[in-house]
Amino acid sequence: MKVFIIGLGGVTNGGKTTLAKRLSKQLPNCSILCQDDFFKPESEVEVDERGFKQYDVLDALYMEEMVRTIHSWMKNPTDSSVSITESKSTHKSLKSTEDIHILIAEGFLLYNYEPLNEVWDRRYFLTIPYEECKRRRSTRVYQPADPPGYFDGHVWPMYLKHKREMEENTNNIVYLDGTKSEEDLFSHVYNDIVQELETWKNFGMTF
Repeated sequence: MKVFIIGLGGVTNGGKTTLAKRLSKQLPNCSILCQDDFFKPESEVEVDERGFKQYDVLDALYMEEMVRTIHSWMKNPTDSSVSITESKSTHKSLKSTEDIHILIAEGFLLYNYEPLNEVWDRRYFLTIPYEECKRRRSTRVYQPADPPGYFDGHVWPMYLKHKREMEENTNNIVYLDGTKSEEDLFSHVYNDIVQELETWKNFGMTF
């Protein structure tokens, strides 16, 4: 059984979840794993001197559990806690690769955790400008809710910090403009993945 793992990272409210869901419906045997599902309970998340909960850092997540979940899926994609999305249609060039199982892991801190670096076959990163990110964030309802000043005081600074660290330590990332339409983003990433899978198949590479 062959496995292919896609990382879909990026800024908060950059469109990661929407893109992951669209891709999963068009790719064969595709599952989605959300980093947000590995957040620690609020009581275990640290608070800074301003009273801001430190959610946008690795310590706010059960990252070891996320790694274990991915490794478990890699060993047996059909018998995993990660559910498979039912594909609506599959690209004609992929119909002969029914033994391929695809995992899309989406989240805001995928490429800053060393143990995950070895699992990615393809890495994407969605970006949007500060003003657009702040506008989108203001329309979302979070539990717990963002306190006044949280975006500027914690969310955006942590995004910039982690993005710099990622750029210094990680290669082969495909950057995506999150201000483009959902259709444009989907088409770009989907065609890129199909091309990558076709290359692996044509050259007889091991998944």
